[in-house]
Amino acid sequence: MKPVAATSRLVRVHLEFVTLAERPELMDVFWDMETSWPEFMKHDPIGNGYYASLEEFAEFVLVCLDESGRMVAKAHSVPFRLPEGELPDAGWDFAIRSGLLTKLWGEDPDAVSAVEIAIEPGLQGSGLSGRIVAALRDNAGRLGFGELLAPVRPNGKADVHEPMAAYALRTRDDGLPVDPWLRVHVRAGGRIDRVCPRSMVIPGTVEEWREWTGLPFDTTGPVVVPGALAPVMCDAEHGTATYVEPNVWVRHPTGA
Repeated sequence: MKPVAATSRLVRVHLEFVTLAERPELMDVFWDMETSWPEFMKHDPIGNGYYASLEEFAEFVLVCLDESGRMVAKAHSVPFRLPEGELPDAGWDFAIRSGLLTKLWGEDPDAVSAVEIAIEPGLQGSGLSGRIVAALRDNAGRLGFGELLAPVRPNGKADVHEPMAAYALRTRDDGLPVDPWLRVHVRAGGRIDRVCPRSMVIPGTVEEWREWTGLPFDTTGPVVVPGALAPVMCDAEHGTATYVEPNVWVRHPTGA
């Protein structure tokens, strides 16, 4: 998840947050909004299972509309069953896989996780991202969950070789996280819990990775890909490459 959008004017104007359950007709334009995700991030096989089943989770998907009724942001979450003990290493993929299985098996979820916050590119810098996090948290509380979990993608991490465990704990002089997206969550009332080192796994052939990134992927070993938080591991001899992304679990109490 990452913030992208908002000019200062958006802080002052009225914004309406609705769920897809309340406004199902928005599905007709839901995928039209431009986002700035790197192309390779759109090919997580588990995540794509969630997006293909979005109507099953309509109560957990928020759309942010400006005063003209134009969609300027959207926020996804998923109800799932959480194992006892620590939050899982698998992070994003675990929450989505568990959510899909919980729905398939007709079980009752006992947790809810943020999945994605997408804001229209070009609208950065006004605090809209914090308002959306708060709205997603409040929606989780409305649905009866005591907290919103979030496997946060710290998109300010520029050194792909730095361990996430070290980066996630770095703070500024004011005590807030160095990472801007973690800082949004902490300012919104979230508490950093732990790193999920295997949050998202994106496998592909070297041909697919070449198409997604424009890079040669012709040498076995780690490949630095723009927009990635860790190296992509290429096995040129066998024609495959795999990206394993670490995220950071954040807990947001809802007061429910």
